Amino acid sequence: MPQLAQRIGRAKPSAIMVIAETAKQLKAAGRDIISFSIGVPNFLPGEHVYAAAREALSHDSGQYGSNRGSDALLDAFLKHIEALGFTGYGRLNLSVGIGAKQVLYNLAEALLNDGDEICFPAPYWTTYRDIADIVGAKANVLHCGPDQNYKLTPQQLETALGRKPKVFLFNNPSNPTGMVYTREEIAALADVLVKYPDTWIVTDDIYNSMVFDGIGYHNFVFARPELRDRLIFVDSISKTYGMPGWRVGLIAGPENVAKAVTTLNSNHITSVPEVIAAAAIAAFSGPQDVPQAKCKEFAGKRDVVLAALAKIPGVVCPRPQGAFYAFPDISVAFGKSHDGTRIETDVDFCAALLGAKGVACVPGSAFGEPRAMRISYTCPTAQLEPGLARIAEFFAELS
Repeated sequence: MPQLAQRIGRAKPSAIMVIAETAKQLKAAGRDIISFSIGVPNFLPGEHVYAAAREALSHDSGQYGSNRGSDALLDAFLKHIEALGFTGYGRLNLSVGIGAKQVLYNLAEALLNDGDEICFPAPYWTTYRDIADIVGAKANVLHCGPDQNYKLTPQQLETALGRKPKVFLFNNPSNPTGMVYTREEIAALADVLVKYPDTWIVTDDIYNSMVFDGIGYHNFVFARPELRDRLIFVDSISKTYGMPGWRVGLIAGPENVAKAVTTLNSNHITSVPEVIAAAAIAAFSGPQDVPQAKCKEFAGKRDVVLAALAKIPGVVCPRPQGAFYAFPDISVAFGKSHDGTRIETDVDFCAALLGAKGVACVPGSAFGEPRAMRISYTCPTAQLEPGLARIAEFFAELS
């Protein structure tokens, strides 16, 4: 019998989606489930987005679109990134994909040969490790624990870049921790990056518009413009605009990288559908009141989560300042039991929590930090405090 390709043996289902699917099945079976698992924003875009999609549908050509992305979409994205601080870019610096995940996979194919090294901080988004494994790259994971607020230090970066990795992948604001790097922290890391000109820099910053406490969004290229020739910025409409199902991701970077990604598009996705592109254009170009209001709402929810976690003895949670996640260290529960169930790991903890209290969270080991779990607080507001209360009850019942 013919065999599957070896790379399939390196591919793993998303740990986040496994938890989310389990919670969905329990809910369908009649269980009272509160899900803090999947990282979806749980709001819809403004009406102008739907109006643009309907208008595009009424004039749909039924033809193939551009492999790079339509001129109108590229121009809308250019204005979007100019507002962030990326200046001097043109259409040839851009390319599109079916969501940021597919863009990141394209970048891995374009930048990494089999056996090349890619380094990134942990906690990391699960897909980073998965993509590296599939394309045959060697992942050098830089552990950043709660004692350093889950943030990479210049010293760690210096050591990692001394190994001459082909790619350095960076996420700010962070999924799963919600941590945001200050202007000064970004500048200190950028000062290290300029010393290693043979490493590509990929900044996966899809939560750039969800930043709290006035800290602002900052990028290495703002601090050291000379990094521009090897830095690729990744963005998406999914989180900012409440459009994860619309599947539009984009990059801004050197022309040769954008061309490579565009060529890969020509060999698999061909193009983003016209109707989807029209919706994305409207999201970038139209009123920003919905994402701005949601950012303020998420900051308030963050405060509720931190207040609840602070009351649980032994639980430590560095203060997130962006995205919509909290990432508490729950290792105080290890070695204890709940109703006869022994808890030795984060996976044990999350399984017992879901079974006993009907609260779904993702084990931190999925993100490279087995002492923690991820709480995505995008659930309906009415569910937030009850869900947090169940977590507190679970801890209180440990023996």
